Amino acid sequence: MDVVFGWPQDYQSLHAEPESGESRALCFVFRAGHLLVSQGPNGDMLLPEMPDPSALGLDAVRSHYLGTLGDLHTYVAEVEPQAEASAPGWEWHHMRRLHGAIDPDLYALAGRALQLIEWERTHRFCGVCGTETVRKATERARECPGCKMVYYPKVTPVIMALVKRGRQILLARGPHFAPGVVSVLAGFVEPGETLEQCVKREVFEEVGLRARNVRYVASQPWPFPHSLMIGFFADADEGDIRIDPVEIAEANWYDITDLPKLPAKLSLARVLIEAAIREDRTGSVRE
Repeated sequence: MDVVFGWPQDYQSLHAEPESGESRALCFVFRAGHLLVSQGPNGDMLLPEMPDPSALGLDAVRSHYLGTLGDLHTYVAEVEPQAEASAPGWEWHHMRRLHGAIDPDLYALAGRALQLIEWERTHRFCGVCGTETVRKATERARECPGCKMVYYPKVTPVIMALVKRGRQILLARGPHFAPGVVSVLAGFVEPGETLEQCVKREVFEEVGLRARNVRYVASQPWPFPHSLMIGFFADADEGDIRIDPVEIAEANWYDITDLPKLPAKLSLARVLIEAAIREDRTGSVRE
């Protein structure tokens, strides 16, 4: 199943930076969530092949070592919101706009890079005593020199639920969706709650239906800013849809063969919907 943002197969996660002077490097440079790229001779988008963006006239506010991609050492750096590269041909593009325009492995690793640099930015100070944190030498973590509290990269679990009733699937629109677009239900997992319990709670809260037969389909890291989307199918008992107007603008049942405008292909929501179409056609959610 084609789910974006997972680690490339030849990527090795390492927290200890190589010694200076080591060979080839690649740097993911971000400015307010936008990635620095240039257009190659074949129209593909390229990244800076260097350990930091200083050669492009950019000063990193913070940086982080990611590990190796094949024989490349990989880094991520963040610059000031108004920074511009001095070298010609380099432009800033939002990550969502680069899907399909950049090598899939690099795009997946860029998602990891974005999450880690966001974690560096938001964990500069200890939440317990306020002391400035430092990198821990033995693992990918930040540690408080004062109270010894340790902070690991943040990952927030979010369920996505495609609710089924026979050959119909339930799709909904949030108040801030693009016109005409519908999607599956979603919600954050609460403390002490299992993923299956979260599916049932969110379905009931958002559309007033009782979900059952909850089953896992796929997952997707979502670096906007640090979510892990976990996708499920669920069946619903008979009953009327009763939407939560704060969360849902409208929700309806759609025949699997006659669907409206769907979310973008890079999203897990689209993966779930296409898996439901395959299951209806072949009896399996996978190709």
